[in-house]
Amino acid sequence: MFENLSERLGGVFERLTKQGALSEADVKTALREVRTALLEADVSLPVARDFVSRVQEKATGQAVTKSVTPGQQVVKIVHDELVVTLTGEGDPGALKIDNPPAPILMVGLQGGGKTTTTAKLAKRLTEREGKRVLMASLDVNRPAAMEQLAILGAQIGVDTLPIVKGEDPVAIAKRAKTQASLGGYDVYMLDTAGRLSIDEELMAQVEAVRDVANPRETLLVVDGLTGQDAVNTAQNFDDRIGISGVVLTRMDGDGRGGAALSMRAVTGKPIRFVGLGEKMDALETFEPDRIAGRILGMGDIVSLVEKAQETIEAEQAERMMRRFQKGQFNMNDLRMQLDQMLKMGGMESMMGMLPGAKKMAAQAADAGIDDRMLKRQIALIQSMTKKERANPQILQASRKKRIAAGAGLEVRELNQLLKMHRQTADMMKKMGKGGMLKQMMKGMMGKGGGMPDMGDPAAMEQAAKALKGRMPPGMGGLPGMGGGGLPPGLSGFGKKK
Repeated sequence: MFENLSERLGGVFERLTKQGALSEADVKTALREVRTALLEADVSLPVARDFVSRVQEKATGQAVTKSVTPGQQVVKIVHDELVVTLTGEGDPGALKIDNPPAPILMVGLQGGGKTTTTAKLAKRLTEREGKRVLMASLDVNRPAAMEQLAILGAQIGVDTLPIVKGEDPVAIAKRAKTQASLGGYDVYMLDTAGRLSIDEELMAQVEAVRDVANPRETLLVVDGLTGQDAVNTAQNFDDRIGISGVVLTRMDGDGRGGAALSMRAVTGKPIRFVGLGEKMDALETFEPDRIAGRILGMGDIVSLVEKAQETIEAEQAERMMRRFQKGQFNMNDLRMQLDQMLKMGGMESMMGMLPGAKKMAAQAADAGIDDRMLKRQIALIQSMTKKERANPQILQASRKKRIAAGAGLEVRELNQLLKMHRQTADMMKKMGKGGMLKQMMKGMMGKGGGMPDMGDPAAMEQAAKALKGRMPPGMGGLPGMGGGGLPPGLSGFGKKK
């Protein structure tokens, strides 16, 4: 969603950081471009104007223009001010649900993703916080709205209030409150009805439910693709109902992201969560410092590590590390790594979180390297026998033809896979000998090996340079390590004859 803004800002700051010295005129020219980029990203004019004036005030002093790295200093100031613009009060993910049964009221317009978000949040509370959750649909207008929530509840293993036809929303809210108290639930979530636009009937209905339920949290679900209209919707709901936070959906789309940057500054309400897809686990806490890092092309290593920790078991990681240190890396290990990449959101998602990976992502797209390529590679590995997976060096021409035919692919693609396997195995062996692999795994599994300050571009650049100095030959093309090329073994993939 922030891709266009990120590219525009990236171009501005690349020119700044290349200059050895900066005058105040250079900074002002750059900030004019920043303001234009913000306005084109659908950020509201008052917010863009205020943001640029704050940055200009801090970036035109002697401390910046006379510093050794003035360009980096300006980037740091812009990053800090982005965080200030995006930040709400308190922990964005900390919902007030300490006194059971705690009611959460979900409000918003029709089509914004309210019902799906209710289920996503219920799943998150159940799995991450160990809460017993009851969901209730109060939407008596939209056909099959209640059935939709019941189906989603069955999918994620969360209880839903039994459907009683003919009840009005207030009666359903009262029944949900009683059921939650008698059933020993920690949280009950009320999914209210929406309209195509804000009207008096909608507001009156939501107000009546609010007065009965007395919710601990009132979350407004708005479509992130609607831009500034999402901010107006939030203001209207807050004036009438009083909301405690906002959930922005469809943030994985190709919208311009202005709603996220304007929401906090205009409404005063924090963005609590963002929806990043249709899957039930595609809901993330809105972390301003990480979002700012992504916008400025610094990546989001913290989120990447968290995703890895969610999908990798500690025992499995230790077992893999011991094998790699001995130089053991067969097709089963490669298959596990390819599966891992898909579980973590695929290549595009991972590249979006790596610092400095924009150039590499473009190269990968041009070369046809995407999730389909990963799936083709997995198909080739699955077409092998157990013996062939454990000892890929035994693969001769006849075996290669059989494997490629079994996967419905060409021998050429199998040869490319084998080449990538050999290069990856060599790389793992070198990293294992130097002790670097152990340090990386420790950091990945949360066992020390501290991370550089994501808010400090200079610290990120220094860490990348230090890491590159310890990298084995052939790894200079990895994102964030100072190289612009694709990793070894991938350059031929995805290209057709």
